[in-house]
Amino acid sequence: MKKIINTPNAPTAIGPYNQAIEINNMLFISGQIPILPKEGKIVSLTVSEQTEQIFSNIEAILKFAGYSFENVIKTTVFLTDMNHFAAMNEVYKKYFPHNCPARSTVAVKGLPQGALVEIETIAVK
Repeated sequence: MKKIINTPNAPTAIGPYNQAIEINNMLFISGQIPILPKEGKIVSLTVSEQTEQIFSNIEAILKFAGYSFENVIKTTVFLTDMNHFAAMNEVYKKYFPHNCPARSTVAVKGLPQGALVEIETIAVK
């Protein structure tokens, strides 16, 4: 049975979707952009700061659902410019210093609200 996950500690969905869905001890977190949860606005203009905010949002959803970064098995990173890869990666590796999850990173033409980066996450217990 699927369980809808929404926490006030992460941004509310900006479309017809939920922050995450849990099913069979797996958590599927919708793509997170660098929105400050209380303000509902993009955090800043740098990829590093945006990536930090995204991980803060992901962490809030993981914790609310009873998971942690240790449970993450797959991420997909969307960048508006592959020249931002190194800056994103520097922040990313702080959250996954050991036993990194599988990951795909792709360049996209644009992201909601002008974000430079978006990350979706899958975790399993």
